[in-house]
Amino acid sequence: MAPRSPLAHDSSSSRASDIEKKAPEVSENVVDVDGDSALSIDFASYHDERAGRLVVDPEEARIEFGEKVAAQLKLSEDGTKVLWPQPTDSPEDPQNWSARRKTLQLIVITLAAIVPDFDSGIGIAAIFALAKQYKTTPGVINNLTSNWSIFLVGWGGIFSVILIRRYGRLPVLFWSQLLALGFLVGCTFAPNLKTFAAMRCLTGFFGTTPQVTGLYVVTDMYPFHLQARKLNVWTMGFILSPFLSPFAFGFLVARADWRWAYGIGSIYGAIVLLLIVFLAEETMYDRTVRPIPPRPSQGLRYRVETLLGVTGAKMAKHRASWSEACLAPLAIVWRPHILGLLIFEGLLFGFGIGITVTIAVFLGVPKPEGYGFSEYAIAGAYGTPIVAVLVGEVVGHFINDKIMNTNIKRNHGVFEAETRLWACYIAVPVYICGFVLLGASLQHHLSPGALVMGWGLAEVAVMINTVAVYAYCNDAFPKHQGEVSALINLARILGGFSVAYFQIPWASKHGALQTFGVEAAIVAAVFVLVVPAIQVHGRQLRSRFSL
Repeated sequence: MAPRSPLAHDSSSSRASDIEKKAPEVSENVVDVDGDSALSIDFASYHDERAGRLVVDPEEARIEFGEKVAAQLKLSEDGTKVLWPQPTDSPEDPQNWSARRKTLQLIVITLAAIVPDFDSGIGIAAIFALAKQYKTTPGVINNLTSNWSIFLVGWGGIFSVILIRRYGRLPVLFWSQLLALGFLVGCTFAPNLKTFAAMRCLTGFFGTTPQVTGLYVVTDMYPFHLQARKLNVWTMGFILSPFLSPFAFGFLVARADWRWAYGIGSIYGAIVLLLIVFLAEETMYDRTVRPIPPRPSQGLRYRVETLLGVTGAKMAKHRASWSEACLAPLAIVWRPHILGLLIFEGLLFGFGIGITVTIAVFLGVPKPEGYGFSEYAIAGAYGTPIVAVLVGEVVGHFINDKIMNTNIKRNHGVFEAETRLWACYIAVPVYICGFVLLGASLQHHLSPGALVMGWGLAEVAVMINTVAVYAYCNDAFPKHQGEVSALINLARILGGFSVAYFQIPWASKHGALQTFGVEAAIVAAVFVLVVPAIQVHGRQLRSRFSL
């Protein structure tokens, strides 16, 4: 949304409780207060320094900052919200891009975020065909290829963020997707199981970059009050992706060679790579550097150099050092107000990953022990979470905005990050109902309608909760969106990659109702221990453990 002209109002106030004392700097975003150059606000970094607490209402801004400072703040088009971060006057600032240009970048990064789990999910559709091809069992294929490739998806994000902080979003995105595509082609033509397993693991490691880049791109382009809405779109992409390939390729593998599934997956990866090459732009803008460094080149040369990483290498001297980039995830992960949420989200999302990997086995067990679904029916079943994630996106779109606006109104125009977590109170009960119903359906062979409803409720809850956790962590650590995204990505992977090892044996011995019921109970218990405590003490934790 384009910024509106600055504030203009007749009232004044003497209170300026949140104003920092800094040395004067020459910048369009540094504002002196009452003519005192020693007392100033740098609006380029204010959003980062006041992590988790933002003055959003223009009237409250007059009270907090004083009339003179507030009159220079840029507002949303409707004039109801202060823009954070404050856009500069440069057309190169992504905050100043047109809505169409921003939407195009959001679409590209969302399509790219589908790639890692989409590629991983092809193995679910082809698991029985792969076992036949390489003369082994589906369990061996699952353990050797699916689980380890999922595991490396999490660690690939940490590696990507280190490079992104130095060289920018676009070159790391381009090279990672190029490498991932090459390794996926290797999966397609793998002559033996060892080669296939290696290619699949490397595809997961390098392909995960869009799943950590998206949070950067959203916060680069959109002001604070629109970020949760746009995060909803991006997270929908990678939550939806593991279901798309089993749904689409389950029908294909039932009638054709499994290599066709990986070949089509490679075609999708190539399409995404072409979109990155021709449409994606560098959204990293060094707004806190004084002075803001100009582009080292222009026109087509800038485009090519930025894509390949030459521009990033030239700009690296203005950005985080190698030691800072490497240690940043460790500097964040131990902070109480993110560590608890990582455990909570890791378990909630992880058990959902477990369902995705093992549901084909549950449904394929012959009657009367199981449902005895054919390959076509199992493929069709993966349409359930696809619809559920879309429903979760629509519900989350309105819930997050409603929660945010209600909090701002009740808090006299000030937003506190902990408000984001109210969405978890909606998600967790839905999650529990979904898991219990799914477990009962699998154990007692209830109708397919009950199975669909249980799985669908669980995925709606995952979608709503994941957006809330991303939004809170982003608000609490606005200078470290990449590390936040990578840590959440790693948490969900660590929580989910091992579920396939114990979920099926546990259900076979004690029943699916106990298995899914206990998993839901664990999530509920961690929720009760973590979320209310962060909401009560979050402000103190953000202040005490700030970066």
